[in-house]
Amino acid sequence: MSFEEFQNYARLFIVGALEPDEAAEFEAARREFGEKAEAYIAECYSLSEAFALSLKPAKASDQIKARLMEMVKSRQTR
Repeated sequence: MSFEEFQNYARLFIVGALEPDEAAEFEAARREFGEKAEAYIAECYSLSEAFALSLKPAKASDQIKARLMEMVKSRQTR
């Protein structure tokens, strides 16, 4: 596996999207590339954390809140 291929696998690894056979191949390449691989994985993790922190929660609309309250009320009367 080339380092470029490793980088593509690393992105999938970070989000948990590798198949078992891909994961084994990725781990072998991870050992082969050593510190360079670990540095890239750390960079991917930091970017994914920054992305997650940058997301703002969506505001629920009044209509969604009303539907939710109706569901709660109907379950309480059962």
